[in-house]
Amino acid sequence: MVDRPIRILVVSDAWHPQVNGVVQTLSMVAGELSGLGHVVEVIGPDRFRTVAMPTYRSIRVALLPARRLARMVEAFRPDALHVATEGPLGLAARRWAIRRGLAFTTSFHTRFTEYLQARLGAPTGLAYAWLRRFHNAGSATMVATPSLQRELGGRGFRNVRAWTRGVDLARFHPSPVAAPARPRPVFLYVGRLAIEKNLEAFLSLDLPGTKVVIGDGPQREALARAYPGAQFLGERHGEALAEAYAGADVFPSLTDTFGLVLLESLASGTPIAAHPVTGPADILDGAAPGVGALDTALRAAALRALSGDRAACRRHAERFSWRACAEAFLANLVVVGKPG
Repeated sequence: MVDRPIRILVVSDAWHPQVNGVVQTLSMVAGELSGLGHVVEVIGPDRFRTVAMPTYRSIRVALLPARRLARMVEAFRPDALHVATEGPLGLAARRWAIRRGLAFTTSFHTRFTEYLQARLGAPTGLAYAWLRRFHNAGSATMVATPSLQRELGGRGFRNVRAWTRGVDLARFHPSPVAAPARPRPVFLYVGRLAIEKNLEAFLSLDLPGTKVVIGDGPQREALARAYPGAQFLGERHGEALAEAYAGADVFPSLTDTFGLVLLESLASGTPIAAHPVTGPADILDGAAPGVGALDTALRAAALRALSGDRAACRRHAERFSWRACAEAFLANLVVVGKPG
């Protein structure tokens, strides 16, 4: 689609200071695209009055952003508009583009349907109907994995396009630094501590060694009380996070649309263990022996992954780059005046 430098506007309800895979992906892609000569701007909740998200008060969403957002979009004069999320900002950007007859793309980052069911008991059928309506108004919906692309296509989502992810291979790498003294093997989880992540399925496993949990969220205190044998370290960033990955023996994964944390673990030489579902199954597709283990029983996968090959994990992670991710994103964009 793009053979010249263009002005790219991304509207996202997930942005700094939030810490999650969506923010990391958009940050890295914006940096890569800027390096290619494009002008990129991300509009997030940090530019608006915000309110705490129900059931997740550490995340704040924009309050009645439509008019101010419209002024921002018009001032930027984008050649391409990407609506990254389905929250208040995403809804306002979608509505702005539809009213003007302009094309835009969207992306499907998170399984909100399953999360709403876990938190509120909401029927997934109704949620998917709403999401389908949201995304089908755009010219294309970008997804991280082939299996999710097939799944959403089967649910009636139109023009679903592949948009893989990358990993910072300089930051995350095998490290000779000795891990903190704790009984081994070390099973590491990194991510939100929230009900939809089903942390109990990991923390309740009968595993040798130590379970380490990095991250924060509404369930942290309750989980720490319920599982005193696990080590809850809170959020970690930069070298502290990289050392935690490199110092673990296995990274169990339970629920991920893609799982940037899985790539970070593999780049650090730590094999992954997961259910055979979208995300882990896609990442391990074509992997050499020793990179990870998939099993419907997470305990069995975790124990098998203990015999993983750390060098093979690193080699597999090197297949994923942020430059390739940015180039795929760029190829999926559409010019605002031309529906895709």
